[in-house]
Amino acid sequence: MGDPKKSRKKWQGPTHPWRKETLMEEMQLVGEYGLRNKKELWIARSLLREIRAKARRLLALPQEERIQLEKPLISRLYKMGLVPSEDASLDDVLSLTVRDVLERRLQTIVYRKGLAKTIRQARQLITHGHIAISSRRVRSPGYLVSREEENLIGYYEGSPIAKQVQAGA
Repeated sequence: MGDPKKSRKKWQGPTHPWRKETLMEEMQLVGEYGLRNKKELWIARSLLREIRAKARRLLALPQEERIQLEKPLISRLYKMGLVPSEDASLDDVLSLTVRDVLERRLQTIVYRKGLAKTIRQARQLITHGHIAISSRRVRSPGYLVSREEENLIGYYEGSPIAKQVQAGA
């Protein structure tokens, strides 16, 4: 069968981790979005760093070449829900923040939709298997939800919480 693919680190930590401003900002984001640890924040920052690097590389290209390569990037980001429209520009991509990425996490969307009372309860519901996307159970709070999947989020059919909601309705 062979060995499985070697797993690699998906994140890069801050270059200066002990700066007071960095620590305060990170702790505020961890608390606001109910993250388990700073590693989850660093994963979001690394994803954003890669996206912005691609946009900067595209800006350096000649106009006709850039337009061809710009459309797939922006359509991918639109499907991910990071940019507001398909006719967004590279300036919109460069103005993305880590909050935009954190807003697309399943944990945040479950809380914003009102399926959980707190952001931490949303995390617990997801890890315990009470949340599904189009009747498929998802147990990862850091799952990035696409635009198509956003309306399909609900309680898992086999969950006792779903049965309580149906009985109460």
